[in-house]
Amino acid sequence: MFAELDTIILTHDIAEYALKEGDMGAVVTVYNSGEAYEVEFVTAEGKTVALLTLTPSDIRSMARGEILHVRGFASA
Repeated sequence: MFAELDTIILTHDIAEYALKEGDMGAVVTVYNSGEAYEVEFVTAEGKTVALLTLTPSDIRSMARGEILHVRGFASA
């Protein structure tokens, strides 16, 4: 279960928003004790590119030993 302000990792691509598996987001709202989460994805400049309601299967915690990666972003 995640809490508000937790950093999460997307588990699959979401083409409609040009998000890729492995993109990092932040939980902004927890619904129904973790049945769903409102997650914000932002660019390095802090511009919001997507604010989505996702289920626990859509996101995961960052694993120990993972390294951050930067990629270009072009909105869909």
